[in-house]
Amino acid sequence: MARKPKITNQQILEAAREVFLQQGFGGSTVEIAQLAGISEASIFKRFSTKEELFFAAMGLPERPLWIKELENLCGTGNLKENLIQVCLQILEFYSEVLPRFMMLCSRGNTLPEPCNRTQQGPMQDVKVLTSFLEREISLSRLRPINTKIVAHILVGTLMNYVLLEQIPLSQPRCATELVKDFDCENQSNVVFSWVQSLIEAIWVGIAPI
Repeated sequence: MARKPKITNQQILEAAREVFLQQGFGGSTVEIAQLAGISEASIFKRFSTKEELFFAAMGLPERPLWIKELENLCGTGNLKENLIQVCLQILEFYSEVLPRFMMLCSRGNTLPEPCNRTQQGPMQDVKVLTSFLEREISLSRLRPINTKIVAHILVGTLMNYVLLEQIPLSQPRCATELVKDFDCENQSNVVFSWVQSLIEAIWVGIAPI
């Protein structure tokens, strides 16, 4: 007897994303299981709660890749170049996540109740960047500055850039369409130049004396 092909976590997340974008957090895990071609019990063998499934499907890991990489950058390399690369990674992360939540909100769909996981949004990103900047100051790689304000400026500007990309459209673009922009060489050059200019503007006030 032929063995049934194994369903990957990614296939489950794609099915969950489709249901959640249509119905919000109220979407049924039974429907998700049917769409993925597995049992509902199989979902909860891989994702302990519906909230965990939702955040994973929406592209909100517990620790985004840019945060993991940021931890290895402190005190190493060229700080200005590091900031440019980190901001590019944050921008790409927001370009994937924000359109999905805009789509949910525009359709009036429900979101999970506040919990620890939802705290890992923009304010958490500000805290992470603030801590990184403070460590760089302690290493004399930055002048003494109000690190929280600088982190707010960076996170807020990057979020705003992604949000402004949605304004000309009658509906927010799906995440895959925005990510394709980053895969386009011309668009990548435009984005890189924009982030580079952002860091250059800020660097004037934070560069070591």
